[in-house]
Amino acid sequence: MTYEIRATGPLPTIDRPRPDRAARGGKLVAVSDLHVRYTENRDIVEQLAPESDEDWLLVAGDVGEHIDDIRWALTRLSERFAKVVWVPGNHELWTPNSDPVQLRGVARYEHLVEICRELGVVSPEDPYPVWEGEGGPAVIAPLFLLYDYSFRPAGTDTKEAALAVAHDAGVVCSDEYFLHPDPYPTRDAWCRARLAATEARLAGIPEELPTILVNHFPLVREPLRPLRYPEFSLWCGSEATADWPRRFRAATVVYGHLHIPRLLTCDGVPHQEVSLGYPREWRGRAKEPGRPVQILPPVTTGATA
Repeated sequence: MTYEIRATGPLPTIDRPRPDRAARGGKLVAVSDLHVRYTENRDIVEQLAPESDEDWLLVAGDVGEHIDDIRWALTRLSERFAKVVWVPGNHELWTPNSDPVQLRGVARYEHLVEICRELGVVSPEDPYPVWEGEGGPAVIAPLFLLYDYSFRPAGTDTKEAALAVAHDAGVVCSDEYFLHPDPYPTRDAWCRARLAATEARLAGIPEELPTILVNHFPLVREPLRPLRYPEFSLWCGSEATADWPRRFRAATVVYGHLHIPRLLTCDGVPHQEVSLGYPREWRGRAKEPGRPVQILPPVTTGATA
């Protein structure tokens, strides 16, 4: 049974917006896991709008699986928000047989980056923008890191042993069938390359500036504790990023993937899960589905890990 919850050259480190794009009166908000292949979710995206013309939107991955759906959603959002910042989730990187675009791995990711550039959407391959509105300044760092199978179930100490436990439990992420790492030999090899390149880039951010770290997967392990099936943790990030929120002065970490929206404070840093999720999940929530979560000005109410 398959079960699922839920750049080539150097770039400038940051990109300070022109004064007319400074968003001094707006809000920085975030959403993830829009999964627009579902009609109900597509309708939510169709209605999603900012509270002011100066609002910026962070999109933390899993917009959809088909290139046309991803383009449609990012087009709608970029037409409405002053700036949209996107990071890929695992679903954007799938190559489903039903998608006319059969690009795989790095080629698929690079194709999505080009779509973002056509639309004026910031991706992990672009200069990091600086939020100058209330709660700023803060460097917004969109990250694309993947996972390296190091979030292993208790009692396992290798990737192979952990995957065997997951298969025995019938908890196997669909990435194993649809997310191809080409030209890397494995997904974890691709992850290691992304970790090294991203860590070096984050280290170049001026030390006087805090950051907003945006990644599809959690950067620390604490958010995984509520998972009904702990084996799924394998596909949820990397132990290598555990100290990144403190090292890189994160005012907030924004992530999705788990479909467990909540604010969790870890080692003094807020970690905000901002997913919409599948209709069967959000129908049972009290809050209005798809309403973006405010990141800045900061919101401080939440659990402490």
